[in-house]
Amino acid sequence: MISFERLKDEYERNWADLEIRAGRLAEANAVARKALNGKATYQQIERLTGVPWFFTALCHYRESNFDFDTYLGNGESLHRVTKLVPKGRGPFATFVDGAVDAFRIQNFIGANDWSIARMMFRLEAFNGFGYHSKGVNSPYLYGGSTLYGPPEARAGKFVRDHVFDSNHVDSQLGTAVILHAMISLDSSITLDGSPQFAGRSEPEDDVASSVILMQQALNKLGANPPLAEDGISGPKTRAAVSQFQEQNGLRDTGLLDAATVAAITRATQPGGPVQAVDLSQILKRLEDLAQLLRPSAGGATLPATVPSRTLPATNDPISLFERLFSLINRTAPVPGPVAPASPAPVDQLKQVVDLLSTLLNTSRGKPMLGQVNGALGETVGKLLDGKKTALGIGGSLLTALLSSVTASPNAGGLAGLLGTIVTAVPGISQFAMPISLALAVWGVLGKMEKWSQGTAPPPRVTT
Repeated sequence: MISFERLKDEYERNWADLEIRAGRLAEANAVARKALNGKATYQQIERLTGVPWFFTALCHYRESNFDFDTYLGNGESLHRVTKLVPKGRGPFATFVDGAVDAFRIQNFIGANDWSIARMMFRLEAFNGFGYHSKGVNSPYLYGGSTLYGPPEARAGKFVRDHVFDSNHVDSQLGTAVILHAMISLDSSITLDGSPQFAGRSEPEDDVASSVILMQQALNKLGANPPLAEDGISGPKTRAAVSQFQEQNGLRDTGLLDAATVAAITRATQPGGPVQAVDLSQILKRLEDLAQLLRPSAGGATLPATVPSRTLPATNDPISLFERLFSLINRTAPVPGPVAPASPAPVDQLKQVVDLLSTLLNTSRGKPMLGQVNGALGETVGKLLDGKKTALGIGGSLLTALLSSVTASPNAGGLAGLLGTIVTAVPGISQFAMPISLALAVWGVLGKMEKWSQGTAPPPRVTT
């Protein structure tokens, strides 16, 4: 099974032994200079994502040969929706916007470990780990070095999907080779990217267990070729996900989004009867909510009738989540003209509330604090009741402000105060921002829960 821990020593050993072939050195230096020419743009991306600028440059080289008019995730044009995995991305206004999206999909934002071994692992993951099973160092990393190709090492290349030619030598330079050349030309590049917080898992490691479950499920459903159950969402896994989405009427992205995970999970489970639940009380509350949300026409109050089709037909959680995420995707802006037949925003909001109501409130009782607002108990729940959203938004803004402050505790006034905080709590944004954002989201979900339970305060009367 492929894993970073298993390959870490190999990457470190290969980096220490890497030598650029004499006949490719001039070419490697020329490519490295092209990478350095885009340094200012790559540094913008680093400020937004935390991904080292030179790592972005390496991805940009292999995906589109430094073309800033392309999407970093697959090298397609920025100006249209992508057709290759990841599908359905864009269009994007700038290269930076597209790069941030690509790194978000790869779970690189918030990563802590940018050591040479982890970077090489992430770079190889873009292209897949199939070369390990062939006993060949990946040309995606080592092309142009003595670690790949005769006479010093074995050759070989996947000339097309699942077809390996052991006599073919990849002519493109590898990313590790380009990085080696960049370091010789720019002394500011340092590879002291060891984790700041020892023992903390990386974002892609956190989702690995979920990816393994999906790979196992797709194999059970007949994925061809069978997927390696390694927790890495590489090219083969994304192709299998894309095929499943096409076959099941889902938005074809090749990504394991929430709706796809729910559909794959459901497809592997045996069907069974669903116990009927009386939703009449929920329907009544939602009718009242719809009456409050719906504007009046010509001074007349619109009827508070709610079509029965807007309510979920069952209380099957997977079915409900599938419908919820499909509704949310439908409300997201899409390129091109908007179809006039699309539902009004209020109607779409109401459908989302319908689903959330069924998920959060399946009993007829009306507790003071529901599952969301009372998650930490009645005492803490009541203490934070009505304050979570404001605290979350305020904390996010304050954290963003502190993250942009230079640590200068000796300065006077407000600058000195902020500088003292930043100095006392290094890396404050790395743990405070997620907490603040989670608190804000918790507050929003809490308000939806109150609406569904009928415990929200009545609207204020305005004149």
